[in-house]
Amino acid sequence: MNIMLIDDDDAVRMMLQDIIEDYNLGDVTDSLNNATELTNELLSRRQTDILIIDMLMPGIDGIQAVNRIKKDFPGKIVMLSQVESKDLVGKAYENGIDYYIMKPLNRNEIVSVLKNVSEHLRLESFAHNLQNSLLSLNPQAAPAPAPKENLRTRAENQLKELGILSAPGAQDLLNIVAYIEKCGGEISALKGLFTAVAEQNGASDPAREAKAMEQRLRRTIFQGHINVASMGVLDYTNPKFEDYAPLYFDYNDIRNTMRLLENEEKPSPSQVHINMKKFIYALYDTVQRDK
Repeated sequence: MNIMLIDDDDAVRMMLQDIIEDYNLGDVTDSLNNATELTNELLSRRQTDILIIDMLMPGIDGIQAVNRIKKDFPGKIVMLSQVESKDLVGKAYENGIDYYIMKPLNRNEIVSVLKNVSEHLRLESFAHNLQNSLLSLNPQAAPAPAPKENLRTRAENQLKELGILSAPGAQDLLNIVAYIEKCGGEISALKGLFTAVAEQNGASDPAREAKAMEQRLRRTIFQGHINVASMGVLDYTNPKFEDYAPLYFDYNDIRNTMRLLENEEKPSPSQVHINMKKFIYALYDTVQRDK
């Protein structure tokens, strides 16, 4: 994978390059301190697969730069930012980014996100090459339908919609969904479920890992709760808000959080009831119905 880095902080770019090289995640073709010269022609010339760009930079900010190139850029875009404003995060996704990572950067999160992005690109390339091969064998044939997304990809898309695909517990949720499917859709008591998933993933101390998993999930689902409440504050008629608020969370809790956000208060985990079983069941049921 060819990766272009754009961030006005030299230390951030050096850290990203070190991680990419240490984990063999791709080749850094460019490391730029601003987006002034970012064009589709440059991306094409460098054969860029992944663009990692900072949100706030002097001159042209990340959102403006992405908006300028996204229409004709076939690769994936990862945005970095210290900004926690839900308005700006939402604006970034609306303008075409694929992943959003909060600063300060976490090595494990960077590795996880780039591996996911690379896998998506490989799947898309495979589907495209397969279609071209079929057409070359029979030029008169209609294009082959794109292969259906697998359960993991559908789950990733759902977490992306909720704004938590890069959160600490996202990988746990993906593993849990896969495990539930393997068990025929049965969701056992959460403690046993977490322990079973930890064992399946080769944890040396499954009980301890299950406790750590529970904490990661609680933080991640709380972040999803905040993101959905923020959607409602921005636009109460947003179809995603109307679907996700009652599906994944307690609607009264969502309304309470919306009131806090409207009053510019920062909700705390103690103010929100996290029903992990409801969230996990809703996620699994949703990706199953999307088959």
